[in-house]
Amino acid sequence: MRKLIHEEILEQRITNEEALAAGRHPVIGVLEDIRSLYNVGSCFRTADAMLLRRLVLCGYTPVPPRREISKTALGATESVPWEYIRDPVEAVMRLKEEGYTVHALEITDKGTPLDRLEDPAYPVALVVGNEIAGVGAATLEHCDGAIEIPMYGVKHSLNVAVAFGIGVWELVRRVAVPRSREV
Repeated sequence: MRKLIHEEILEQRITNEEALAAGRHPVIGVLEDIRSLYNVGSCFRTADAMLLRRLVLCGYTPVPPRREISKTALGATESVPWEYIRDPVEAVMRLKEEGYTVHALEITDKGTPLDRLEDPAYPVALVVGNEIAGVGAATLEHCDGAIEIPMYGVKHSLNVAVAFGIGVWELVRRVAVPRSREV
């Protein structure tokens, strides 16, 4: 085994145009009231890596173009379809009208641990909320369910961008067709 050099990794990378035209996974990320531009950029980068259908930015979540978003997104704002819908409840309702099952990534009294989640009805949208307050109560009320990431230490939460990555990775893993790669 040897680590691939940067040029070898670039040879395997698809272009922004190919990414935008690709068949995307039936998962959407919804970002509600995320305050950190760096967290937003990280979610864009994860959405690109997971080939999500799109991101929906809501509330006071900052939108591109912003230098701080670009710094962590590393170009993913150009390869990930996204839209801004001010009201997160409206966003959830629109997604449900489009046929999406909507889950909040939130600690609730009826949440399902991610490692015990039965196959959700695809297409699916995952809502993540503010770094301090989480997903808003009004938004949560309109979600079809809540998913929780099991915590084993003292802290009961993760950084929102990290939690988003774990959540969408698991949702994509269940439907993704592995890409072959010659080694």
